[in-house]
Amino acid sequence: MVLTQKAVRSIDNAHSRYGEFDDTPTPGSGDTLPVPHASDAEFEAFYSEGDELIGRLRATNQPRVFIISGPSGVGKDSVIDQLREHYPNARYVVTATTRPKRRGEVDGIHYLFLSKQEFIAGIAASNFIEHAVVYDNHYGVPRSPIEEGLAAGQHVIIKVDVKGAATLRRCISGATSIFLAPESMEELLDRLRSRKTDDPDVLLKRFRTASEELQRAGEFDYVVFNEAHKLNQAIARIRSIIDTEQSRIHQPDIVITNA
Repeated sequence: MVLTQKAVRSIDNAHSRYGEFDDTPTPGSGDTLPVPHASDAEFEAFYSEGDELIGRLRATNQPRVFIISGPSGVGKDSVIDQLREHYPNARYVVTATTRPKRRGEVDGIHYLFLSKQEFIAGIAASNFIEHAVVYDNHYGVPRSPIEEGLAAGQHVIIKVDVKGAATLRRCISGATSIFLAPESMEELLDRLRSRKTDDPDVLLKRFRTASEELQRAGEFDYVVFNEAHKLNQAIARIRSIIDTEQSRIHQPDIVITNA
């Protein structure tokens, strides 16, 4: 075999860097790559430096806060139910409310159902990171589950209305906000009607508010369309967002402040 000058220079450079090669063939292995001779100390230095860098990369994977929001009737509860299956170790922050429980809702899973007196006492004790009156009922996001989840190294996922999401973005720097959008206003109205829980005046008020809330979608980091009979597609997009944010090398610190 005739070596070109370039090949000879490459071999000479390898010799000068690693020392002589052990080019003794391994029995039964056919042609094998030469193994560079290096001292144990040199390999230990490679291992140490490389493992330190790998450790730094792993350390960038910090727990994140994800805010899931959107207009009434867009399917926030259905999305959260599915996310619980895909991320069972995340901390799901359940909103407290004074509104009556709907059919199929579970206290502590869909909402924390409180009396008005209990809710007001929670406000006085600064238990809520944000709270507001919506459709004549009190709603509030508890502070402690967010802090406890982050301290435990868990992703924190918060379901909240659009107004509450704006407050949370101010109070939780570094959080990622996702706006759930309907495929059309007609479909959104059909969803609100299918609940059969609101009288016509309340339903109309929710629908008008939804139109206003859609105008605030630009305040969020991401938008995901939750189309009829395509919940799995919406979940797949949200999972992609969560995985993307988790894989960022430069992740902003999560800092919680008062509203």
